[in-house]
This record gives sequence, structure tokens and C-alpha cells, in this order.
Amino acid sequence: MLRLLAALALASALCAADPTWETGWTETSAAAKIAEKPILADFTGSDWCGWCIRLKKEVFDTPEFKAWADKRVVLLEVDFPNGKKLPDELAKENEALMNKYGIQGFPTIVFLNAEGKELGRLGYQKGGPKPWIAAADAILDKAK
Repeated sequence: MLRLLAALALASALCAADPTWETGWTETSAAAKIAEKPILADFTGSDWCGWCIRLKKEVFDTPEFKAWADKRVVLLEVDFPNGKKLPDELAKENEALMNKYGIQGFPTIVFLNAEGKELGRLGYQKGGPKPWIAAADAILDKAK
């Protein structure tokens, strides 16, 4: 019976819809207000930054992170790719956000409230989703 329950729980977690990474500030801020959740803004070089790629693979792409994010945050990707061209308006918005928050390197994760007030920062941490989520929870819990 316990195996059946464990299998059902795992299947449910795997079938749950992945949280959506927004790309525009206006939509993300509105979604955060409606959901009454903070924003996780991932400042990344998605196609060239080695640490960004590792963070995505080791944390953001995991079922543990996806389940956590679905409950705790609204996701915003602020991307600075080399191999693909962003729409001009989005590229300008991303540049403005990078300047506003003084981003010096990638990856930088900035936790924000829906109005854009910074709550804390995080970067790559080795060890997979568990220590990363614990560090993120500490930032979010302190900001309450």
C-alpha cells in the first residue's frame, strides 16, 4: 500500500504543470500581485554562461525546484543571450533591469516584491536543489 501511495505521489509530481518563466516585467509584476507571491528574477546568459547553464540543469530543471517555485514564487527570466536575438523591447527592458539592480555577473538571482523592491540575492550553489531551495527559503522567510 505504501509503495502504491509513493508511486501515485511521484506520478502526480511529475505530471504537474511546470511553472512558467515570464520574460516581461509588467506581466510578471501583475502575476505576482494576483498570486500574492514574490518574484524570482533570474539574470542569466542562458546560452553562454557556464554557471547559468549549471544552475538551470542542477536546480531549475528539477522536479523539487518546480514544485517549490509553484508554491513560493513567480518566475522571471532576465536573459542576455549571445546565440539568439531577443525582441528589441525585451532586450531594452532586460538592460534596464540589470542597471536598476546593479547586476555585475551571471547568474544572479534577485528576489523582489511585486513593486520591484529587492528582498535578497542568490547565485549558483553546488549541491543541487535542496541547499539552493533552503537558501532561497531563508531569504523569503526573512523578508516576510
